[in-house]
Amino acid sequence: MTLKNYKPTTPSKRRLLTSDFKKNQIWRGKPIKRLVTNLKKTGGRNNNGQISSYHKGGGHKKLYRNIDFSRSIREIKGYVKRIEYDPNRSSYIALIIYENGLLQYILAPKGLKVSDTIVSSNKENINIKIGNSLPLKYTPVGTLINNVELRPKGGGQLARSAGSYAKVIKKGDKTVVIRLKSGKLIELINSCLCTIGEISNETYKNINSGKAGRSRWLGIRPTVRGVAMNPIDHPHGGGEGKTSGGRCSVTPWGISTKGFKTRKKNN
Repeated sequence: MTLKNYKPTTPSKRRLLTSDFKKNQIWRGKPIKRLVTNLKKTGGRNNNGQISSYHKGGGHKKLYRNIDFSRSIREIKGYVKRIEYDPNRSSYIALIIYENGLLQYILAPKGLKVSDTIVSSNKENINIKIGNSLPLKYTPVGTLINNVELRPKGGGQLARSAGSYAKVIKKGDKTVVIRLKSGKLIELINSCLCTIGEISNETYKNINSGKAGRSRWLGIRPTVRGVAMNPIDHPHGGGEGKTSGGRCSVTPWGISTKGFKTRKKNN
């Protein structure tokens, strides 16, 4: 995926770096109406009106594209009509037309092109081809995969962001071990579905907004440092002059933010 540079006609365009939709052949028109739903914004607030996720608010209106994470249409060949931009995620999505006339959006793997054919199947004889979906037990060791299920029929949850992937490391009788891009090893039931290939838009991490206003368009509000606050607002706050907190990095509630394990143990 190529990036687009801009002439420095303004200070914000001097460092602006975005994805080149024209060269990458990305559809930027309106999505299929029956495959989208209205997206109500929360501003980072929960059902009590309290802020539970900071630095969110504003931003442009969006329509949510309903993605088929579980690849529910099985054993029917589908054709890629176009690759689209999705404002709700970092990766691109692909519009698939199946032979029975149904339309679906899926996460677009790297290398998937218009008019390519894909299929989702639970059978062993499926081709190991980019875009095809199959159970982990039929995936060869060393294959790069994405959109991996954590539990059978639960829909893909792992390796869904731009440029991410997982790799099949070891296969057992009932389980398969995969390695995420972070290096973490996860053991899954071998009937969990996955999709062959890496996720598209791998250059997303190199995009440069160029100005603060572009972040506000995305609904991202400014992030204030704890050391710049008052003691009543944050454990790092207060002090004379430009002090640096005097304690280890914590959240506003005093929970450690470096090395603190947040995952709950399975009962």
